Amino acid sequence: MASDRLQSTSTGGAAKLLSNSPVEWAVSSGRVPYDAAVRLMEARAAAIRAGDAPELVWLLEHEPLYTGGTRAKESDLLNADRFPVYKSSRGGQYTYHGPGQRVAYVMLDLEKRGKDIRCFVHGLEQWIIETLDAFNVKGERRSDRVGVWVDRSAPGGPLREDKIAAIGVRVRKWVSFHGIALNVEPDLSHFTGITPCGVSDPGLGVTSLVDLGLPVTMDDADEALKAAFHKVFGPTLDAAPPSC
Repeated sequence: MASDRLQSTSTGGAAKLLSNSPVEWAVSSGRVPYDAAVRLMEARAAAIRAGDAPELVWLLEHEPLYTGGTRAKESDLLNADRFPVYKSSRGGQYTYHGPGQRVAYVMLDLEKRGKDIRCFVHGLEQWIIETLDAFNVKGERRSDRVGVWVDRSAPGGPLREDKIAAIGVRVRKWVSFHGIALNVEPDLSHFTGITPCGVSDPGLGVTSLVDLGLPVTMDDADEALKAAFHKVFGPTLDAAPPSC
């Protein structure tokens, strides 16, 4: 997580994240180039701050690529020639985006939602956890690791926990951008070109809904994401994706 204003007023309850004002909800059907998505996302965040545009959640997919956040270590980029590599203004370290992964860019006005960055990130985690619950998957937080995890340890066996969703955000003038990435059915071998989020401990890996044996489509995931968003952040209004 990164912010142009890292101060947080409190770590109060998530109820203050709720708003009665509908958030625009847009889904891109094709794969969106990463650099174009970032330009559109930053422009929309600026327009929200200026009062010229409503809040937006933008769901999309990218072609295979790696992004390095503000805390990325070059040693965690294990194969720089495999896919395009982008520097990102979001917080965190290296992550992967690609087909079969639902990326949700979240542009919310936190000035109207409690002005609490820690609470906002907690809300993003809860959004993912509620989404996974729709598929009877127990997503969990870990205090020493970012993202949402699934415990796959056998009773009495060694630790095995896999990350199923990543979180990386930036907040500028109390408007968020970047967001979350939920693994629906990506090629998990693509994660081997990096140390995902700098986590390389034995027993920790990456998974997806389909890897867990669930025949979940992207449409299924989108429906669950929208329903869970309503619980955590409030209502949505279907809208067209951003365009140049």
